[in-house]
Parts: sequence; structure tokens; C-alpha cells
Amino acid sequence: FIVLAFLWVYLYKKVTVKESVPHRNKLKYFLFSAVGFVIIGLMVVGGIRGDFKKSTRPINVIDANRYVIKVQHADIILNTPFTIIRTLGKTSFKKVNFVTPQVIEANFKPVKFYNNNPQSTPNIVLIITESMGREYWGCMNRNTKIPDFKSYTPFLDSLAQHSLIFDNAYANGSKSIHGMSSILAGIPSFRDAFTSSPYPKQKIESLVSTLKSKGYDTSFFHGAPNGSMGFLGFGNILGFDHYYGKTEYNNDADFDGSWGIWDEPFMQYMKNVIDKKQQPFFSTIFTVSSHEPYVVPDKYAGNFPKGTVPMHQAVGYTDYAFKKFFESASKQPWFNNTIFIITADHGNQIAYDEYRKVLNRNAVPILIYKPDGSMKGINSELSQQIDIYPTVLDLIGYNKPFRSWGRSLVGDKDIKPFVISFNANQYQFQRGNY
Repeated sequence: FIVLAFLWVYLYKKVTVKESVPHRNKLKYFLFSAVGFVIIGLMVVGGIRGDFKKSTRPINVIDANRYVIKVQHADIILNTPFTIIRTLGKTSFKKVNFVTPQVIEANFKPVKFYNNNPQSTPNIVLIITESMGREYWGCMNRNTKIPDFKSYTPFLDSLAQHSLIFDNAYANGSKSIHGMSSILAGIPSFRDAFTSSPYPKQKIESLVSTLKSKGYDTSFFHGAPNGSMGFLGFGNILGFDHYYGKTEYNNDADFDGSWGIWDEPFMQYMKNVIDKKQQPFFSTIFTVSSHEPYVVPDKYAGNFPKGTVPMHQAVGYTDYAFKKFFESASKQPWFNNTIFIITADHGNQIAYDEYRKVLNRNAVPILIYKPDGSMKGINSELSQQIDIYPTVLDLIGYNKPFRSWGRSLVGDKDIKPFVISFNANQYQFQRGNY
């Protein structure tokens, strides 16, 4: 370094510059400057986002975890200017003390330990459905009394007849990445994503870590370009054994042109992958097709009801993808030893006034299906995304204390049902009639 520095100074002194004032064509100068500004601006935007694809969100600090095995090594990947820019003014995550630890313990018991079920190791398939809010499901709206209500999920409605469904469930946040931490780790995200805060770069207890401790193979499936939405980075923090994205699928003929691989072929791909896995396994898929621009594959044009908003057609296609997935999965030897959980990250386009209410804007479904028929019925108590993590551990008889802000939906009698969320620029807390 020292030698290069001296060499730089030496060569600098050898250079002489003759000043001259060239005759400039003002119009030509302006045009070249404008074009240069646009090109540089586009390159800056592309650099900040990571690329120019619609499916890619701007890279964040958490994306450094895409390239490391150990969370503590992520800081080596980061550079100072990028980190300063991405964290400048990010002060929404603050340590505050609104209530005493005694109040928290009495109302939420953040450290859970259930003893309701014998220890077991069923496979777990968790399906997080993009934008598939509760509004679109017939089975979730039996008690809403919405005039002229129409369902766009015929298969999921039929599956619900053999499942335990929660028709009063809510997302904790309003974005896809909010749903990741809420569902998988029981950590709610509100105004900003937990993954965008200074806190995720640490060992996080979650469904992934607890099930791995019981010998589960863990995998995450997302049909978008690898790393999209920050899922790969956060997935590495949680410790998934395998990540399967658009790269692993390796067939761009099934790309939807906007977000990722169409749901039907990608769900079949997931089925084919887990067919080869040793049991027990925990596999999570985050779907992509039920989202704007609300289109379906050309071969299915006209097959699904258009409805009253563009989202309805996309919901019909994803429902069909579920049907094909369960038809093929039911023929596999692992199927009968599997618990299926279906939910959504948040809602989308609204067709009914009931879902224009602030509390209902991010109403989501929660469905638990066991092929043996042992879990059936409708539960209309308040429930939320952060309840899924403790519910799974309760179902398998997990025999260790674990930390979660949610409650088991099938066996927690100590904590009264509640929901906490953020919408319309305000925090919302529901419990009982409050």
C-alpha cells in the first residue's frame, strides 16, 4: 500500500495539464449531458435495486446473508457507504417500555411450553399464499353476511370441509416480508419489516430451528428469482437447509413475465423435490401468481371467473394450482403423515365493503389440514400469523420451552386470543370485544 501510494504521488507530479477553453456547441453539450444524466441515473437505480426486474426489490442489509453460512459473517460482505445509506434515518425500531415485565408475562407469556400432545414427527408443509386474503375464500366468509358474496376458491372451500379453519385471522403486517418473520419466527412486523431493522442478524429461534433440532429436513420454496423480496437472506438467518427458487427450477418457459414461475408448475416442482426427501421434513412455499398484473397462463385464458376486480381471476388460478398439488401429493407415501397449513401474507384488491374496514384490510385465512381427518371444524376466535409457529410446536408435542409472542390455536388456555397489527398508520390491538 505504501509503495503504491508513493508511486501514485510520483506519477501525479509527472502529469502536466494544459488548460484550454474549447468552443462548445451549447445544444450538443446539453443533449450529451442530459443523456449522460439519464444513463447514470438508471445505473444508480439498478445498483440500488440489485437489477431491473420487476420481481426484485431494492437490496437491503439483510441480503448480505445470501452469501454467508454464519449470520455473524454478514458484516464482512457489507460496505460502509451502502450500510449508511440503507440505515440513515431508520429509527422506527426503538426499545421502549410501555408496560412492566409482569404485565407482559401475565398477558402474553413470551416463553411457551406446551404439554398437550405426545411427541411426534409428522411432516409439515406450510403454504404462504401471495395476497390471498380472507375476502376471496367462501369458507372464510360464512358468517360475514356479505350480500351477494361470491367465492373464488372452489377447491380450497372443499378442502376446508375436512380441515380446521380459523375464519377470524389477521396478518400482523402489510407486506410479504412482514409475513415471513411473523409466520416463521413468531416475530411480528408492523410499520417496517423486522428484517430491515438492526436486529435480525443474530440467532433467531423459529419453526426452522426448533424443527431442525428434532431432526427435520428444512426447505424454502419461492418461484421468484433467487433472493427476491429478501427471502433468501432471511431464510439463511433462520437456517433453512435448502432454498429452491427460480434458479433451481431452471425452466424459464414457465416464467410469468413479472414475478416468477407460475404457481401450478412450481407447486408440482415442490412436490417432486419433497418426494425425494427423507422424513420428517418441513417445507415452506411462498407462492407468486395471485398478484398484479392479475394474469393467468395463456392456456387457461377464460377458465376462471373474472369477478368484479382483476384479482379474482388470479385467485381462481392459484386455487386450481392448489387442487393439482393436492391431487398429486395425495398419491405419495409421505402424504398421510403430513400436516398442511395454508395462510397468506396479506390481502389485495377489495371488492366488498366489509373488507374496506381498517381492521379487515389485512384479514387472512388460516387452515390446518390432516389427511386422517382428526382436525376439522371452524374456530372463530381471534387469531393471527404469529400464532402459527406455537401451534405447530404444540401439535407435534415439542418438549422444550421456546420463545414466541403468539399462542397455540389448538391448546393454549392460559392466554386469551388477541391480535396486534399495524394499518392506516396506527397500531391496532384486538382482544375480546375490544
